[in-house]
Amino acid sequence: MKPATWAYAEGFVAEDDVLIRARARAAEVGAMPIGQGGGATLRFLTSVLNAKSVVEIGTGCGVSGIWMLRGMRPDGILTSVDVEAEHQRLARESYSEAGIAPQRTRLITGRALDVLPRLTDGAYDLVFCDADKNEYTEYYEEALRLLRPGGVVAIDNTLWHDRVADPAQRDPATVTIRELGKRILDDDRVVPVLLAAGDGLLCATKRG
Repeated sequence: MKPATWAYAEGFVAEDDVLIRARARAAEVGAMPIGQGGGATLRFLTSVLNAKSVVEIGTGCGVSGIWMLRGMRPDGILTSVDVEAEHQRLARESYSEAGIAPQRTRLITGRALDVLPRLTDGAYDLVFCDADKNEYTEYYEEALRLLRPGGVVAIDNTLWHDRVADPAQRDPATVTIRELGKRILDDDRVVPVLLAAGDGLLCATKRG
């Protein structure tokens, strides 16, 4: 794909001033939220699912949350888990600026693998993973437990800066993401697809 074509696709759904400012807040603290094309994909998925309950692993200072909440039902609730309290504080600022009612977000500060086991089985329409890459396999298994039949897990950075497709790249994060892709392909519990949005968005829907 030519760079101009990729850029056209990535920017096809434009970000408004609220999202641009949320992304700027993330940059100030060194956070790397999902890209524009990936965010638009998340909004599309929550809309198609008519999502009422979503779990987000990695708050991204509010960028991904705004995208998803804009696709969810008006009464939908986003549960966002992040180990960084400052990222969640910035997310709250962005949600407020976006006009999102406080009761539509539940932000939990803590390590995802400590928090997720406390959430209810089969109660969620979508689980979005964008935190510690070395824990992606564990996030995936937790996501399948949390999702209702027909729900979707979406995992960001699954091309990982062009490293996953290069077999010579063997750093721990790259290997984890590469092995997770193989695991999901072979998992009869789901129907997978790898989208080239942003840095790669690996999605899988849970079979009934």
